[in-house]
Amino acid sequence: MPGLLCCARFPKMIESNHDYWMTRAISEARKARAKQEVPIGCVIVRDGRIIARGHNLRETSQDPLAHAELIAIRKAARKLGSWRLLDATLYVTLEPCIMCMGGIILARIPKVVFGCYDPKGGAAGSLYNLSNDSRLNHRVDLLPQILESECSLLLSSFFSELRNRKRETRST
Repeated sequence: MPGLLCCARFPKMIESNHDYWMTRAISEARKARAKQEVPIGCVIVRDGRIIARGHNLRETSQDPLAHAELIAIRKAARKLGSWRLLDATLYVTLEPCIMCMGGIILARIPKVVFGCYDPKGGAAGSLYNLSNDSRLNHRVDLLPQILESECSLLLSSFFSELRNRKRETRST
């Protein structure tokens, strides 16, 4: 149709639309929330297409490594047949933790776009900054605070509801 942009014809234009891709990560976060998981979602984009998705599954799987980013990285590596995720951009609703930034660095992902900072555990600028550590062999470009209020609200409302449920349980 005239006037509509096709991903195949304009991959760089679509790929640079950070709000669009972050909404896809937010959709993944909502899937986590529906499972009573901390609502963090991730998508990995390459050539104007999502190549992998992930959302937190720590509680569901009882796996401390089941973070949204690591799930998506594993899926992307399988899909591409390579652990090197060059030319990919990772979108995640919350600043990656130390473990996830380690995975991002090891996967050679060149760019991370995230929604809100995590002052208690972030490793992309708030508590730590592994993305630009000269002692490591790979650097990561960061683009923080994309759709920050939406990502932050998703997390704060989840934890508020969790605290309320705990209070109700104690009072009964």
